Amino acid sequence: MFEFLKKIIKKDSPEKKPVAKKEVAKKAQKKPPLAPKQKVAKAPKISDKKKTAASAKPIKNTPKVTEKKPVVILEKEVAPKEEKKSGFFGFADKIKKGLTKTREKLTSELTSLFTGKKIDEALFEELETILLTSDVGISATTYLLDSIRASVKKNNIENADEIKGLLKEKLIELLTPIESPLVLKGANPYVIMVVGVNGAGKTTTIGKLTKIFLDENKSVLIAAGDTFRAAATEQLQVWGERNNVHVVSQASGDPSAVIFDAINSAKAKNIDIVIADTAGRLPTQKHLIDEITKVKRVINKCHEEAPHEILLVLDANTGQNAISQLKIFNEALGITGLALTKLDGTAKGGVIAAIAKEQPTPLRYIGVGESIDDLKVFNAQEYVDALF
Repeated sequence: MFEFLKKIIKKDSPEKKPVAKKEVAKKAQKKPPLAPKQKVAKAPKISDKKKTAASAKPIKNTPKVTEKKPVVILEKEVAPKEEKKSGFFGFADKIKKGLTKTREKLTSELTSLFTGKKIDEALFEELETILLTSDVGISATTYLLDSIRASVKKNNIENADEIKGLLKEKLIELLTPIESPLVLKGANPYVIMVVGVNGAGKTTTIGKLTKIFLDENKSVLIAAGDTFRAAATEQLQVWGERNNVHVVSQASGDPSAVIFDAINSAKAKNIDIVIADTAGRLPTQKHLIDEITKVKRVINKCHEEAPHEILLVLDANTGQNAISQLKIFNEALGITGLALTKLDGTAKGGVIAAIAKEQPTPLRYIGVGESIDDLKVFNAQEYVDALF
């Protein structure tokens, strides 16, 4: 019995061993093909990456070298050239730059109006609208349109593009009579009384005027006659320090007394020019307008024929309101000259034409920027050239 069982066990054991060997053999046969497959798969990937990296490097590096260097050089060379130009051609270029907003408005609208159009009443109506919206005013607009119509008829003009040249020509004719630079006539000291509404830019104009006179080798003294506004004296003191001129002021007091002291001081020190600031006041406030006439009388008693110049400062942003300011101040004081400020911040540069037609007054200066050198003597030809 036991022997029979042993035989059975012996028969089973040799059959199991080869099965295990076969499985091991199968497993061994499966492994070798996997290894070469992995090696073959990795090899091209590595080589591809190297090839692409090698080929990509020159492509990335070459444009950086060729593109960046010239750009940096150009920027460094162009910037100083622009500064030199603005310094060399300062006078005309400053005016043109300052009138950018007005010019852009007029140029764009006039170009679209005249290009490819025929000359008829509809064209003149559109031109009238453009001029009125630029604050040229009704009187000046009517004058310009009538003058252009007459020229078109007289010269048989049929091309609408020629009307732009006519408009420029008629504007120069209108503005030339008010082109009148300030001339300092022999008085010593020469007294300039500066007036205007609050916010028109009187204090800034005084600072810039001082710089103009100093450049002409004139000595200047400033009288801080705006005793109502606390910051006015401080602002004038700053401008005085910038220009290295003395500012006569009082902590509190009558503006006439401040200006009186300044004129006497200028006489004693043989100073050429006294610029007297006054308080800003609304033209609608009659009692304040009456008060400023008192300042004028005191100046006249202090110095014969003074003030020699009564300069009204007008803000170009006020548009047609500048005309009403001019009328009221002129009735009270007898305005002898104008300074039109802030032309660089408005598209209403046409207001000068309105002044020339409705209330012709010598326009001494125009403000075309915030810099100390941005107050320019008015020139009709240059002004119109800058508009077109």
